[in-house]
Amino acid sequence: MNVRQRLGAVATVLVIGALAPVSAHHSSAEAYDSSKSVEAQGTITRVLFKNPHSFVFLESTDAQGQKVEWQVELGAFSSMTRSGWTKEMLAPGMVVKVTGIPSRAPGSRGITNAKFSRQDGSPIGPSRSAQ
Repeated sequence: MNVRQRLGAVATVLVIGALAPVSAHHSSAEAYDSSKSVEAQGTITRVLFKNPHSFVFLESTDAQGQKVEWQVELGAFSSMTRSGWTKEMLAPGMVVKVTGIPSRAPGSRGITNAKFSRQDGSPIGPSRSAQ
């Protein structure tokens, strides 16, 4: 292999490596309707802090008095911790209010782009200075 071929091969590998993370991330636009907003209030039943997405599950009561589960999709745990989130901020047993973008799937109870608050209305999450 001559010098030009080697440089070409190295350049190809670098370009492919640089593009791989971009193509690996996916948009939530297909799953969630950003033209709408939804609010849920309930008790956190479980929290999954993981990559590539974290989840918080809430148990709530619907208008008919039936128990329902909300699934709140958050960012990657690594990104959340860098912005100041800790595992203690959202724990099972906490009663919270969540506002965000609802799932597009009919009958589902999914939320993304969530903002959490306590029963008294105070926000849950990192302080503005940590973000």
